[in-house]
Amino acid sequence: MMASGATASGEDSLIARYFRPIANDPGAFGLGDDAAILAASGDEIVVTTDAIVEGVHFLFDDPPDTIARKALRVNLSDLAAKGAAPAGFVLTLALRAADDTWLAPFARGLGEDAAMFGCALLGGDTVSTPGPLMISITAFGRVAPGRMVHRRGAKPGDRVVVTGTIGDAALGLDILRGGAVATDLADDPTAQQVLVGRYRIPQPRTALAKAVRDHASAAMDVSDGLAGDLAKLCDASGVSAAIDAPSIPLSAPAAKLLARGNVGIEAIVAGGDDYEIVCTIPEDRFEAFAQEARLAAVAVTSIGTIIAGTSIPGFLDAQGRAIPLPRLSYSHFQDSGV
Repeated sequence: MMASGATASGEDSLIARYFRPIANDPGAFGLGDDAAILAASGDEIVVTTDAIVEGVHFLFDDPPDTIARKALRVNLSDLAAKGAAPAGFVLTLALRAADDTWLAPFARGLGEDAAMFGCALLGGDTVSTPGPLMISITAFGRVAPGRMVHRRGAKPGDRVVVTGTIGDAALGLDILRGGAVATDLADDPTAQQVLVGRYRIPQPRTALAKAVRDHASAAMDVSDGLAGDLAKLCDASGVSAAIDAPSIPLSAPAAKLLARGNVGIEAIVAGGDDYEIVCTIPEDRFEAFAQEARLAAVAVTSIGTIIAGTSIPGFLDAQGRAIPLPRLSYSHFQDSGV
């Protein structure tokens, strides 16, 4: 991003108006240069990037501030799962038009989240596009040398632990699309609001990054669905897992829908967009991990165990029977968009 000079272009004026006011880090140089500086330290830099696209990750009429928050938070979720503290981010924004009624709340939401999570805007780019709106963020985090938590590292006997609740975002999307969940919860607008909120505004577990770093043998964020992302972690670690499906933490609306038979377990564990953390914790570290999670005010739940083998993780019902899951996760190249 560049925003200075007497002959500033339309892009420069856009940047100066909406994004310079929220780029407060000294290394951003007021977005007036061609690059930024991320101050050096003794830490290693963890880098992650995610893009969100209109019609795939958000709806065209979603509030602009929620789109901004989601774009940043999905990246913060990755950093948290790696045990990294946020350090800054760069933004690429592809717009159909420079519309003040959209850009003003977008920039406000982005700035508020950047301040709240301590992740400063350092720069980026804005471009025009005839296609769908797209926001891409590359985020940087800091972690002590050799302390980043990988997908690999899970060992047989480790507990499988998840944060928060699972499945809400996929149910919220179904409500926004006017699907069966909207009908099933037609008499409960509060429940609808809870689920839609989980879809639009993820809750990155940055407060748990230290506990993950100190205690987890492996971790990743749950973006494409718990079943699929756990399978990726197990594959990287060369292990499998046995998951007690009734132990998977659910919100009250999700539990209500599942108990009624309005949704099946596949919708819960394969829907995606949870942005929770799935991690593996050695048995002798679990109580310490759980205590740190309580102090960080992040709910964590033990849902199963890592086992030897290379089969896809199994999800078991209350009687210990395997639950067939035809689909493990959302796929951009197999599933349709929103």
